[in-house]
Amino acid sequence: MKAFVNDDCIGCGACEGICEDVFTLNDDDVAEAIEDDIPEELEDDAREAAENCPVSAITLE
Repeated sequence: MKAFVNDDCIGCGACEGICEDVFTLNDDDVAEAIEDDIPEELEDDAREAAENCPVSAITLE
């Protein structure tokens, strides 16, 4: 599974708070996802982060 953050991100930090091993806020204060595949043990947390994004800026594939 991979995570992607689109341009709708408002930089609220919710995803980072839920799954900081996958999502971080960059220097522009918007979220970025790790480029690698999400480790299996973090997939549930990544899903929770995506579900809690207030602007639905996260997609998981």
